[in-house]
Amino acid sequence: MVNQKYLDKAEVLIEALPYIQRFNRKIVVIKYGGSAMLDEELKRNVIKDAVLLKLVGFKPIIVHGGGKEISRWVGKVGMEPHFVNGLRVTDKDTMEIAEMVLAKVNKELVTLVESLGVQAVGVSGKDGGLLQCKKKLSKGEDIGYVGEVTKVNPKILHDLLERDFLPIVFPIGFDENFDSYNINADDAACAIAEAVEAEKLAFLSDIEGVYRDADDPSTLISELRVDEAENLIADGTVGGGMIPKLKNCIDAIEHGVNRVHILDGRIPHSLLLEIFTNKGIGTAILKDDGEKYYNEHE
Repeated sequence: MVNQKYLDKAEVLIEALPYIQRFNRKIVVIKYGGSAMLDEELKRNVIKDAVLLKLVGFKPIIVHGGGKEISRWVGKVGMEPHFVNGLRVTDKDTMEIAEMVLAKVNKELVTLVESLGVQAVGVSGKDGGLLQCKKKLSKGEDIGYVGEVTKVNPKILHDLLERDFLPIVFPIGFDENFDSYNINADDAACAIAEAVEAEKLAFLSDIEGVYRDADDPSTLISELRVDEAENLIADGTVGGGMIPKLKNCIDAIEHGVNRVHILDGRIPHSLLLEIFTNKGIGTAILKDDGEKYYNEHE
């Protein structure tokens, strides 16, 4: 008699098949951040997921941040952080540290992908004029070298995908005077997904998804259409840090991305579970006329 665990594995592969067919040769942008960047085992799991997507025919692009690592290094050199409206002011010295730290994190991720047998290339938003930006203000106040994306030139990403590389992007861009700016990784991922007309955009963070009741984990919403997501913001169901994330999701959908996923990067292989299983484990946001294809009764 065949061991049940092997039959279960076969069942998982069969369940994944229609998703592999549906998204073959499609671009998937993965925004990687949060605790999954700090834990070595979780980091390896996320990168394994991206590599698997690549090997089964997807075209993944990873966009990563590194805020916690930047904070660590700012502290290491003895600099005093300054905040405006709860946001760190990025002065010239902090900007220099941010760029160095993000480049270091980037090359670590490239090395990890290469160690798993897939060719990767790390690029910043400066390379090939990928991310052009302007100074971002916080409630009208200057917070230094923090950028808002004004234009994306995706040519370098298309060229890398065409040559079978996995691009890994860190969000440092420049303005019309070629001054460097640190860009929020969620914003950068959203802008890049729109520019490359990605089939999917996945946000890996420290939240499981969108809840109808933030205090009740059983109210996790598997799928939301854009109008439903807008209603959740308008009626106050979601608040805090989820608001800009949901607005980014809505913006991406309205600019041509087919589906956006909010996932908990602390759960091992959450990316694969969301993309390749009928029920998924996070929240998917789709167009108002988009096809809901999770079976809520599974």
